[in-house]
Amino acid sequence: MPRSSRMNLWPHCFPCFDDGDRSGNRFSTVCNFPDDLLPSLGATAHQPPKLRKYLVSPYDPRYKVWETFLIILVVYSAWICPLEFAFLRYLPSAPFVVDDVVNGFFAVDIMLTFFVPFVDKKSYLLVNDPKKIAVRYLSSWFVFDVCSTVPFHSISLLFNEHGHDLGFKFLNVLRLWRLRRVSSMFARLEKDIRFNYAVIRCTKLISVTLFAIHCAGCINYLIADRYPDPRRTWIGAVMPNFREDGLWIRYVTAMYWSITTLTTTGYGDLHAENAREMLFGICYMLFNLWLTAYLIGNMTNLVVHSTSRTRDFRDVVQAASEFAARNQLPQQIEEQMLNHICLRYKTDGLKQQETLDVLPKAMRSSISHYLFFRVVQGAYLFKGVSSRFIQQLVTEMQAEYFAPKEDIILQNDSPSDLYLLVSGAVVYRRAAEGELLGEIGVLCNKPQSFTFRTTKLSQILRISRKKLLGIIQENREDGDIIRSNLQQVNV
Repeated sequence: MPRSSRMNLWPHCFPCFDDGDRSGNRFSTVCNFPDDLLPSLGATAHQPPKLRKYLVSPYDPRYKVWETFLIILVVYSAWICPLEFAFLRYLPSAPFVVDDVVNGFFAVDIMLTFFVPFVDKKSYLLVNDPKKIAVRYLSSWFVFDVCSTVPFHSISLLFNEHGHDLGFKFLNVLRLWRLRRVSSMFARLEKDIRFNYAVIRCTKLISVTLFAIHCAGCINYLIADRYPDPRRTWIGAVMPNFREDGLWIRYVTAMYWSITTLTTTGYGDLHAENAREMLFGICYMLFNLWLTAYLIGNMTNLVVHSTSRTRDFRDVVQAASEFAARNQLPQQIEEQMLNHICLRYKTDGLKQQETLDVLPKAMRSSISHYLFFRVVQGAYLFKGVSSRFIQQLVTEMQAEYFAPKEDIILQNDSPSDLYLLVSGAVVYRRAAEGELLGEIGVLCNKPQSFTFRTTKLSQILRISRKKLLGIIQENREDGDIIRSNLQQVNV
């Protein structure tokens, strides 16, 4: 085509050049917040809150270490409390010396809590007013924390020489209130991406099961130990002098009964011998129904979550194969369908586009600039355009993967998108990495002249014709450069 006739095509190829005003592109600044707090609306700057004197930040690493140390003490309390309650009729002094030390640490934590700011649930701001901190703690968990820290065994020695009064033992069980810390810890770990969710969830389920077995075995032994006739108990029927046996033998026997009952194995060697034990056995088995349903439900969710994506993929492949067979599609089209589905399964697992979609536009722009700026800048059509134009362009582009032998553009298709080959290979004409596909059809609003098909796995950037022309309209000088580049290549 002569040069003069080509020049007459440009007003039709670039209708947007004749209208519109040149406008600037503004990018917002991404702020990095140093902590987990949210700034209030309308705040012109966000700075870490200044704590008042003598207050301890809940985000201080030393306070985090303190909380972790208390979790270890909670685990100890959860094990020793039912054991002392059931097995030690005349309690030795050694375990209770440790208990008093543990209670001392929790007493320190109670006092420390009055100096730890909290995050308000409505405003999500850190409250560091000592009066508000004290009022909040006194009106919430203070009473329970105090009751779980009082050394009831030491107090019982004032009334009883051996300190084995059952009433004080019941009060000593209040230490199990500390388990709420473990529950909060698991809730935090489940949200922490540094740890595997399935492992944390399974650890929580195993911990709940072991604690239930431990408590049930201890309670059932306590019922037998307090029964008037030791021989008419579940343990006395097989061990007549069980009270004279060592603590280890009695504890293992109680755990054996608890596990066989929990798993409904029921060997028959240990069973209820009186009405008290029967009633407790009924309650425990009813509890086991709920616990079993809880465990099965959680494990099922974990398994289904881990396999649902693979199952959905197999269903889609099967449906595509049946669709091709039912409609007698050519083998080439069927292969393209299956290759596309397999590639989508792999790329969906990466969740790249989903990750970008949830980010602010400025952040997406920064990522796109880092990944694709040089590739787009190297394309012949954009040689010599401004960096501002390239930045706007890469922000609107989407990266896609195409399987081998997959059609990107069909001949005589309407010009809807412009493609740029990042990696891979494409034919009709041999296209190398960094080349554009379908640019003449998009810019001149003509049906596509060729069919473009990949020869191997290819990564391609795509931008719609509407967005491309909109960016060109905003940057008319760059549009002139693009027109010149296209003219030179197609002369």
